[in-house]
Amino acid sequence: MVENVVIIGSGPAGYTAAIYAGRANLKPLVFEGLQAGGIPGGQLMTTTDVENFPGFPKGIMGPALMDLIKQQSERCGAELHTEDVTFVDLSSRPFKVGSAYREVETHSIIIATGATAQRLNLPSEPQFWNKGISACAIC
Repeated sequence: MVENVVIIGSGPAGYTAAIYAGRANLKPLVFEGLQAGGIPGGQLMTTTDVENFPGFPKGIMGPALMDLIKQQSERCGAELHTEDVTFVDLSSRPFKVGSAYREVETHSIIIATGATAQRLNLPSEPQFWNKGISACAIC
């Protein structure tokens, strides 16, 4: 069977893509991937108060927000696999996407793998990390 759409990534963008694809009856398959610590969900999984997301006037904890978005993607029909993608083959159609556990063919791929803060490796950087130098998933 050839999937309509495979989504790689499980942060806000990946799950939101799954919600919209599911609402369009595309039956999205999501490779959630694993973050350091073995959990999917992107940078918001390590964020405390999210105060700038619409609909939560008192704020919400990052993991709680991601859980709600994940639940909504599943309710819209997304099939989730908590696996890292190990290869993508775009050389012919249908495309191929695989993990250590499965290989799927798909008509389209959405890559929503997020971002990671890049440190500059300056000598004094560790001393000032989170004390003037920081990276913020929600800013």
